[in-house]
Amino acid sequence: MDDQELFALFRRNGYKVTTQRLAIYNFLISREDHPSADQIYQVLKNDYPTISLGTVYKTLDLLEELSLVQKLGFTEDRVRYDPDMKLHINMVCIKCGKIYDYKTENLKELWNVIISDIGIKPKGQRIDIYYECDDCKGKKIK
Repeated sequence: MDDQELFALFRRNGYKVTTQRLAIYNFLISREDHPSADQIYQVLKNDYPTISLGTVYKTLDLLEELSLVQKLGFTEDRVRYDPDMKLHINMVCIKCGKIYDYKTENLKELWNVIISDIGIKPKGQRIDIYYECDDCKGKKIK
């Protein structure tokens, strides 16, 4: 979604388009690492000195409400944000917490079989697989 489409979506839903909201959205869609709110804040505060962590959280909640990001809550203190709303699997390392998206056409076919068998029209989905990434294999947790 480009900036103009984002502006239109915000306005249609009665929200202001601010420089900070735009920066948060553009930061998220440029990443593949599923950042936390704090990670977003730490990066953006250099270019936007008046941004607050509260603004980041409120904007992320708004983006989730508008179905532009998915909140990936793993524990109360470990929430990450995924801007890819298309069907995929989140591959989550149980040691370092790194997340990457796994995509394949086979998944779409399997998903269609599953929802057909269940007989529902899902409003969303989230599939996580937990494993040890290559970087963490053999490392001891401290």
